[in-house]
Amino acid sequence: MKQNFTVRQGALDGVEAFLSVARHRNFRKAAAELKVTPSAMSQAIRTLEARIGAALFIRTTRSVGLTEAGERFLSRAGPAFEELVAASEVARDLGQRPTGLLRLSVPPSIVPVLLEPLIASFCQAYPEIELEIVAGGELVDLAAEGFDAGIRPGQFVAADMVAVRLTPPLPFAVVGSPDYLRQGKVPEQIEDLRGHACLRMRRSNRSIAPWPFLDGSKPVEVIVSGPLIAHDYPTLLGAALKGAGLAQVPAPLAKPAIADGRLQEVLKPFAANSSGVFLYYPAKRQMLPKLRAFIDHVRHQG
Repeated sequence: MKQNFTVRQGALDGVEAFLSVARHRNFRKAAAELKVTPSAMSQAIRTLEARIGAALFIRTTRSVGLTEAGERFLSRAGPAFEELVAASEVARDLGQRPTGLLRLSVPPSIVPVLLEPLIASFCQAYPEIELEIVAGGELVDLAAEGFDAGIRPGQFVAADMVAVRLTPPLPFAVVGSPDYLRQGKVPEQIEDLRGHACLRMRRSNRSIAPWPFLDGSKPVEVIVSGPLIAHDYPTLLGAALKGAGLAQVPAPLAKPAIADGRLQEVLKPFAANSSGVFLYYPAKRQMLPKLRAFIDHVRHQG
């Protein structure tokens, strides 16, 4: 026979009243402690005893004592109720101040650009928060996987999520190594890409992303071809550094390699902007102080 493990409605009603009377051995003192009338206290105990099916107290005109059933109930209900109170306090604490474990799902490309510069300062500013960053290219179900929030470029954030902007729109940069660019004509116009090995990104929906550009003020998306398809920007950038072809990546990701000459930027007059980076979380989930602290810290550091 299938057993019913659900908690009965009202199963905990009267337990706090019972514990107070058992502690004081007095209905009036227990009523005063819980800020109710003595008659309300007596009614709560009678209801509890009726539900349990046994008398819990021996009442006389001068004293209140516990029956054997009451003693046994007290031995189990007391510690259990204390645990419930402690659990409530822990949960309340998480809802009132920045503390606890903060788990974030983040694409690998964003970690060095956005997170590495502020991880140390965040941990120092909020020592009671444990920050866990899980870097991965795949979009995950935040609730099912136990994440507080995710961080992604805006185009990858689902419409049913609450999205909080962390960065302004970021420009794209088309980059190649000096060795690669010496092998042929350096592209000066968008159409020049037809003669180049272009390293491409596969989106989470399995489609291959076109390369966005601005031709004057007109947005243009270009279907390119090349020897490599990757699922994240760091892989594309690494391949470009090795001379495999041209890569279109967020400009901040390529900035260090451009600055030291390992990469050269091309087609800069046609650079388009990405939507920027957003933190997102389920719309029905209340933002806890630990997550609000992280968002405020990112914005302040930016």
